[in-house]
Order: sequence, then structure tokens, then C-alpha cells
Amino acid sequence: MAKISINLQKGTVEKEKTKGEVIVGIDLGTTNSLVAYINTEGFPVTVKDSDGKNALVPSVIWFNGEQTVVGTAAKDKLIEEPHNTIFSVKRLMGKSYNDIRDYQGFFSYTVIDNDTDERLVKVRVGDKFYNPIELSSKILFELKLRAEAALGMEIQKAVITVPAYFNDAQRQATRDAGRLAGLDVLRIVNEPTAASLAYGIGLNKDEVKTIAVFDLGGGTFDISILRIDNGIFEVLSTHGDTFLGGDDFDRAIMQYWMTQNVIDPQLLQENRALAQDLRLRAEAAKKTLSFQDTYTDKLNNYTLKLSRNEFDVLAEPLVQRTLDSCAAAMRDARIPLEDIDEVVMVGGSTRIPLVKESVDKFFGRAVDDSINPDEVVALGAAVQADILAGNQKDILLLDVTPLSLGIETVGGLMDVIIPRNSKIPIKAGRQYTTSVDGQIKLKVAAYQGERDLVADNRKLGEFVLKGIPPMPAGLPKIEIHFLLNADGILKVRAKELRSGVEQTVEMRSPYGIPEEEMGKMLLESIQNAKTDMKIRALIEARTEAGQVLQATEKFLKQNVEIFSKEEVEGVLAQAKGLQEAIDGEDKDLIHNCMEALNEYARPLAERAMDKTISEAMKGKMI
Repeated sequence: MAKISINLQKGTVEKEKTKGEVIVGIDLGTTNSLVAYINTEGFPVTVKDSDGKNALVPSVIWFNGEQTVVGTAAKDKLIEEPHNTIFSVKRLMGKSYNDIRDYQGFFSYTVIDNDTDERLVKVRVGDKFYNPIELSSKILFELKLRAEAALGMEIQKAVITVPAYFNDAQRQATRDAGRLAGLDVLRIVNEPTAASLAYGIGLNKDEVKTIAVFDLGGGTFDISILRIDNGIFEVLSTHGDTFLGGDDFDRAIMQYWMTQNVIDPQLLQENRALAQDLRLRAEAAKKTLSFQDTYTDKLNNYTLKLSRNEFDVLAEPLVQRTLDSCAAAMRDARIPLEDIDEVVMVGGSTRIPLVKESVDKFFGRAVDDSINPDEVVALGAAVQADILAGNQKDILLLDVTPLSLGIETVGGLMDVIIPRNSKIPIKAGRQYTTSVDGQIKLKVAAYQGERDLVADNRKLGEFVLKGIPPMPAGLPKIEIHFLLNADGILKVRAKELRSGVEQTVEMRSPYGIPEEEMGKMLLESIQNAKTDMKIRALIEARTEAGQVLQATEKFLKQNVEIFSKEEVEGVLAQAKGLQEAIDGEDKDLIHNCMEALNEYARPLAERAMDKTISEAMKGKMI
């Protein structure tokens, strides 16, 4: 393809035109998915259906015996065959059974525990079992077929978008789903960042703007703050509440109707068709109330009524959660609200009037929804694909990692190597050593999260660096490097500098951080900051005191003949007091006991040093 300029104002075109190899952009969504590309006129356009009207493909899969149907025809089977019709697959991506246990009632199909070491969730359809990667690949394959039919050529390469708060495992799963669909996935791009590309590509090259991308989709929410300056798209911060989306608004309406009509939740568990019918009508009510004041319907003997005011009351707590994330993103970006030039709305759920009104009020300016919020992410993915194809050399994208990455150190502490909101790709490292004499191997465990203790964060993976030459504790020099690529996928390298022993591992967690857990991590880190600091200080004091006791024991063994019985007993008494303090919970007492032991042992250490020096100098002239 020749180098071309892009103008979003002209929108999509009816006839699909292109030449040469095409790299498509794909928005793999919770509710709907779509595919886009750059045509020969330089416009990012979405691939429409056979009627040339709708670009959206419902992310629904219907298993009809041996055949698989994806899209609108599958969605029509949600009520008729709820057990064979799979929806909201994206919420299962990178999950274990325990991660989604509380949401089991939301799914009409059967989700089971794989009961293996990987603990990956599985979906049962008839007598067959599918994991979320396989199911997502079917949606991606349908998008690939649609693009090939529209363009009249084989599609082999793609850029796929994911929520900004997808973790390493979920990004890997998305890449694997693309590969299974026959696509070479060139890049995984954060959805808000893709939306900013779609929005910012139409700006003048010398224009400088700071924008907030508010992305509320079917299953996830992200807010990103970006600065666009002379073709450089720099993400300043990102935040999210990632088990929050249109599905949750639907569930709030369902719960309201169940209360109004005294519907037993057990009834919906037993009658999945009724549950699906109620869910779909809740979704219809949500959409209707975006342009009408009331919604009324009948389902069996139940009356389903809802006014705009009643819906606003139900939606307000969910909307407030998005605003809380907006406030956190602004704090992380370290800029005032008045510096935001534009607020770009992304995702179908941003059509809810209360959402628009609340975001308007929060940022103090009218939001920009000039680009179709359903299509803007796919259009941005197409722009990113065009950049990778070499047709947009004057655009540079600087994204960030949403959560901190680090390793476990002595005492179960999290030592952060890459802080959250660091620009990616990034390479960062620190130097460590051993804590035991003669140690020949070191376990390196990588974690993701914001808490001080690894127990409160989520493990990404681990490996053991073997072959370290046996040396006294503290002598080996071990460099741990984290390499986070543009897709947000992590590699960890450990190297012992004296011997050259080295190992590099790509972190592949058996299952990812639950989306809802990821969204809570930053909030928990703030709420528990004071407690975490106390625990960290206590653990660090215990660790230091333990090292002092080891050194004291070694010192006494090497110099026992120099000291009197009373002196040795005095040191042991001080050491006993320190050990008792270590067993307690008082950090200050530990430090006081360490200081007392050091003060008592200092003259003994000086005497031992004098003896050592005098022996070394015996018979020598100065």
C-alpha cells in the first residue's frame, strides 16, 4: 500500500477498496466485535455485513451439532438454546473456575473446573469442552472471513485490541486465539490507546492536545489520559474498573425487576431460557431509556416497567465507580482537570444519558462522541496496523503498563522493578545477592500488583536460576531484568555476574489476574497503605535482625577463645533478647535490641580485630 493521509471526518465508504497486503485491526469485544482496515483513499473503515449496513458482529457462538455459528444468527438462539449458545467469552479469558464462581448465575451455559494443575476454566457444550481461547478464536475466524469476503483477498495479519487492564496471561490468551484463527497477530493494543489513535489521527500535525479516553464497553471500563504532540501519542496514565460494563447495568435492571415481580433467583437458575429472556429485555430497556423516558414490556405473567429516573438510581453506583477511576487516573497523570482539552467517549455503554452527563460534569466540558463509539476502537486498531505496515512513519505510540511488576524478596515482600504507568516497551532491572552461605540456586518469582506483600498481589510465574558458584552470603551479584514489550507481555532475565550463569523466561501464568481483582488492586493499595507500611517495616526489621543474629553466631564461633565466659554469656543474653523481639510485633523494640547488641559487642569486635591484625603483622616490619 502507498503512503496515504487519513481523514476520519469522511467516515466509512460503501465500496471496500484496497490494494496490496492488508493488515486489519480487530476489536474483540465482550458484546460485539468488528474488523477495520485502511482503504486506498486513506480512510480507516469498518467492514460491513452483506447488506453494507452493520459492522458489528455479536460476540455470540451457537453450537449447532458439529457446526458453529457466530454473530447475529447465534444471538437469536440465546433464548431457544441457552446451553448451546455462548456469550461474554471475553470475561472468561485467562480465568480459573474460582475467579468466575460468583458470576456463574450470569452465564446460561455450563462453566466447569478443568481440574488440572493449570486450573483453566472450561465451557461444556454437549459432550465437548472448550476453553476461552478456542471460543474467542471462533469469533476472530468469523471476522477474518468477513474481511476476506469484503476485500476479495486472504487476510493473514492483524492488530487486536484488549482492555488496558488485561494482564500478561490475558494478553497471551488473546494472541493465541488470533493464532488459532489463522492470524499473525502483529500487536496487542490497549483499547483506549487505539481509540486515541482514531481520534488524534485527524488532528493537524502541529496540534498539541491532552485528551481523556473514557471507554465503557460491554464488560470492561478503562480511562486513559494521553498527550498528543506532533504525532507522538503518549499515555500519561491509565486506570480501570475491569469487571464493569454494559452487562452490569443489565444485571442491575434484572435485579430490580426480580424484586418488583417477586421472582425467585432459583427459578432463573433452573430455567435458563427465562433468565436469558429477562437479560435480553433488560438490555433492550437500557437502550430504549437512552432516548425515551419509560420502558414497558411483558414476560409471561411478569410486568417489566422502568422509567428513566428509576434507571438513573440503579445506574448511579456503577457510574460513580467510573468517576472514581477517572479521579485516580488524573492523580497518576499529575495534571489538573482544566488541562484536559477533549474527553473522547468509547464503547456502546457511553450512550447512557447519565454516563454522558456525569462525565461532562466531572471534566467540566462537553464530551466528544463525534466518532461512532462502537467503531472507534476498531478504527484505531486499523490505524495502528497501518503504522506497522510502514505507511504512517510520522506517528509514535508510547503506551504504559497499568500495574506494577516486581519480584518476591526475603520476608515475602514485593520489590517493584517496573512501577505502574511506566512507558512500554521498557527494560528495567536491579541487583540482588544471596542470603545464605554456599547458596547455589535462587528462585525468581514475578508478581503483579500494588501491595507491599506478595501474598496480596498476583503471581505471574517463577523459575529457578541454577549453577551459582558457592560463595559466602552477600558475595554473588545477581542481576534481575524485566523486559516488558509493546504488547505488555513480560520476560524475566536473571544473571549471576561473577560466573555468567544466566536464564531468561517468558512469564506465562496458568491463568490471569481476575479482571475484577485487577480493578480493585489500586484501590486496596490506597486503603491499606498505612497497614502495608507497618507490615513492611516490621518484616524489614525482622530480616535485618535475623542477619545480625547470624553474624553474631558466626563471630562467637570464630573468636570464642578470646573472650571470657561472662562476655560470651553477655552476648548470648543480648542475642536472646533480640530473638524474643523478632518473635514479637514491635518494630521499634527490634531496632532497640539490635542497637543494644551492637553496643555490647562493639568493644569485643574491636578486640578481635586487634588480635587478627597483630597476628597478621607478626614478624613483619612497617
